[in-house]
Amino acid sequence: MGATTSPSPDARIARFSRAERWVHRSITVLMIVLIATAAALYFPDISVLVGNRPIISNIHVIAGFVIPIPLILALASRAFRQDAELLNRFTAQDWKWLRSRDRRSGRIPVGKFNAGQKLNAAFSVGSIIIMLATGSIMFFNSWFPDDIRTGATFVHDWLTLAIVAVVVGHTYKALMDAEARTGMRTGHVSTRWAAREHGQWAEQQRLGG
Repeated sequence: MGATTSPSPDARIARFSRAERWVHRSITVLMIVLIATAAALYFPDISVLVGNRPIISNIHVIAGFVIPIPLILALASRAFRQDAELLNRFTAQDWKWLRSRDRRSGRIPVGKFNAGQKLNAAFSVGSIIIMLATGSIMFFNSWFPDDIRTGATFVHDWLTLAIVAVVVGHTYKALMDAEARTGMRTGHVSTRWAAREHGQWAEQQRLGG
């Protein structure tokens, strides 16, 4: 019997489906619109530059109500549901990865998503739900008493700052990893990158799992 040959380090393997890439792009565009319009509404100097505040407000509201739709539609994709299940599963290996100072060295083999990606996904989905709820209270303000409206505004404003911080961090990490960006853009990554960043998942792919 001949020896089993390993795939070339420069070979490429599938990482994200078309539906998953579509969801990521849609959420990215909507999030940029929301942050930009929020800045125009919140900061007077930016508001003066933009000029038409009612239009900016309407764009912000529409984008806020639309942002959950890509996630809902993506549930029709089997690949999306499978990855959502993986993102929702935190293991002992994930805690070990978080505590390690050389977590990106490949010494600790992780699955398709590392602990940082899982935490980011949980924060993102949770934020969308909370921002939609508080934004709805602010938009349909006549339906709610003053204390509920005040609380919703407080949560909405402060969570916005947290979201901006996470988006900046996420963008920085993406800019530092060209292969990760390629994976999200094309759906495929190199086996070399997969073995280093997601060793457990890379091995599963090699074995056909």
